[in-house]
Amino acid sequence: MANAVPYRIQSIIEAHRLAGFEKPKHPLISIVDVSTFKNQSDLNAVIFEFYVVSLKRGCNNLVYGQQKYDFDEGLMAFMSPGQILRGEEGGMPPKLEGWMLFIHADFLWNTPLARKIKQYEYFGYATNEALFLSDKEEMLMNGIIENIKQEYDANIDKFSQDVIIAQLELLFTYAQRFYERQFITRKITNHQILSRLENVLTDYFNKEDLISRGLPTVQYVADTLHISGKYLGTLLKQLTGQTTQQHIHEKLIERAKEKLSTTELSVSEIAYALGFEHSQSFSKLFKTKTKQSPLEFRASFS
Repeated sequence: MANAVPYRIQSIIEAHRLAGFEKPKHPLISIVDVSTFKNQSDLNAVIFEFYVVSLKRGCNNLVYGQQKYDFDEGLMAFMSPGQILRGEEGGMPPKLEGWMLFIHADFLWNTPLARKIKQYEYFGYATNEALFLSDKEEMLMNGIIENIKQEYDANIDKFSQDVIIAQLELLFTYAQRFYERQFITRKITNHQILSRLENVLTDYFNKEDLISRGLPTVQYVADTLHISGKYLGTLLKQLTGQTTQQHIHEKLIERAKEKLSTTELSVSEIAYALGFEHSQSFSKLFKTKTKQSPLEFRASFS
């Protein structure tokens, strides 16, 4: 069942056991070959309580976030602790290839990466906004993972953590670069999202119940577009230089100007009609965005 209660995987040791692997050499980090996973058809949804980075091929029946993948080339996904990974009935695809890197937050403890990893926004994108890789990019990422694996397979010594941490930082930095490339190169998909965003905001402000519904939130917009809030924010910043909140405010001011110039409604009535609880908040936002108060704007049409 697609809506099954997610199974919570508490530790890397438990993840190995469920996948049919031997006990990991280190309890806080491991790399596994996804092609050797045992088919866990009863686990249609799982939540990992640790970071998961994966590179896979043949993901044509895995569901990440809101989407089903039909992409057969290399793609990467980055999961923070607590995110949900769902698969279709029948478990893992028969031809799935690639690797998964498990990293427990405790492995990063007392290193600069413990704080820095929270700055990599793609860990919050949700896995339905995966990173699509060229062959060259995939080879580079695989090379870094191989370096980590060699260190992992060697005898652990006092330098091991530092070496692995350095490789992880390199992996995450390249991922940042490749995501920014993806925002630029996937223009058709990205501009479709922009168009859909415009429609979502137009439909929202066309509704008559804004007094009870209030202003649209970033989360509402992202949920309606079936993408994560962080991904939407990063995408809009790359394409337009504006945040999602700024796009919401832009549509709001556009609608406010329309009402101020074409109706005789008071400023308070317009504020409430647009979803504001207090007209002062509306007037402050309007002046911040237009350098005029609502009444000054209206007077310019007299």
